[in-house]
Amino acid sequence: MITKNSAAQTVNVNPNNLDSDITITTTGDFEISSDNINFSSSLSISGSSSSNIFVRFSPSELGNLNGNILFQSPGAGNANVLLGGKGTRLRYNYRTFSNQRIAWGGGHGQSSVQSFDLHNDVSDIEMIKMYLRLDCPSGGCDPWDRYANIMVKDKTTNEWFEIGRHITPYGVDNNALTRGLEFDVTDFKSLLEGNVELRIFVETWVSSGWIVSLEFDYTPGTPDYKYYKVSRIIQYNGNSLGGVPYGGLNGNTEIDLEKFDLIKSLQIGGNIESAHIRTIVTGWGHATPADSDGRACAEWCFRTHKIKIDNSNLFSHYMGPIGCSQNPINNQGGNWAPDRAGWCPGMTVPVRIDKFDSDVSNKTMNYEYDFENWTNDFVGTPGYNNKNAFYAISSFLILKSNSEIERAIISD
Repeated sequence: MITKNSAAQTVNVNPNNLDSDITITTTGDFEISSDNINFSSSLSISGSSSSNIFVRFSPSELGNLNGNILFQSPGAGNANVLLGGKGTRLRYNYRTFSNQRIAWGGGHGQSSVQSFDLHNDVSDIEMIKMYLRLDCPSGGCDPWDRYANIMVKDKTTNEWFEIGRHITPYGVDNNALTRGLEFDVTDFKSLLEGNVELRIFVETWVSSGWIVSLEFDYTPGTPDYKYYKVSRIIQYNGNSLGGVPYGGLNGNTEIDLEKFDLIKSLQIGGNIESAHIRTIVTGWGHATPADSDGRACAEWCFRTHKIKIDNSNLFSHYMGPIGCSQNPINNQGGNWAPDRAGWCPGMTVPVRIDKFDSDVSNKTMNYEYDFENWTNDFVGTPGYNNKNAFYAISSFLILKSNSEIERAIISD
């Protein structure tokens, strides 16, 4: 669907020595009007007095489009004005959090939960994009790179689902990006409808913190499938150290290892036409032994994770470099440029999409998220008190169909 909401431009027609009226016609995707209300491809105006006409761009397709206005009057030469415009998709924009202060202390908190009215009917929505802007308080931003995410509450189960994760830049805003960080959250369209409850979180431990704004663009069109359903498989992502311990656990009696269950049963109903797993994962910690190139775990060590389906390695996630030094937010303080394992300061965390090639309708499958083997020696990197390594992870099953479907049932 193409937006028709262009602003009309004014053209002044000042005739001299004409005996007849002036006929004005347009070509291409342009319309004209004498009153800026009723538009058409042609009109006639007096040749004896000055007049204003209004030109509007009404595109029928995307991209750069050209046309012209032709002025004609008997006994006079023709005049031609070249026109150009760019057709863009129609989008419905919804602003949610606006300049929300996230900080530690001073009456502020690391998170904010609010309800917002979003698009009422997503049946004709082709895509949903989310944009997050980070600004600095008057005294400056948090100088550190912090774990952060955005969640939506499932109205049926009251669970919070992570729809996007990012790491803050070191001590600067993200205004180098036109609209801030961009996330594709179309997978969660069934939850982003009507009145929704959203949560923003930044794991800041200083009073400066951040100023956060969040908005959504809903793009109408023909969806790939009419019905979407999403189910949580695993979600251990409360903060950077709230993830799954990697390589063992030492010196932290507050963490219950038994709560981290990476093996699940996926029970899927009928009429499924498309299915994929959506995973976000980031590593934290400077645990040892480091790799031969000095990379400690799990922030720096490059690893390959596997998703096993029915005990077979079906999908893999390489936790490797994603180009930290190429980040447009290149005015950061701190050690932002070296490559981490699958994430970068000041960037969105990659969403890993694993699509099933075969039909999964009416099937029950065993799921396991499997880390690459490594054992923590708990010696630790000098200068870092925490000798553990963690992977903060969320994984969801997305089902789609042009027939009504039920969400998958996830069980231990």
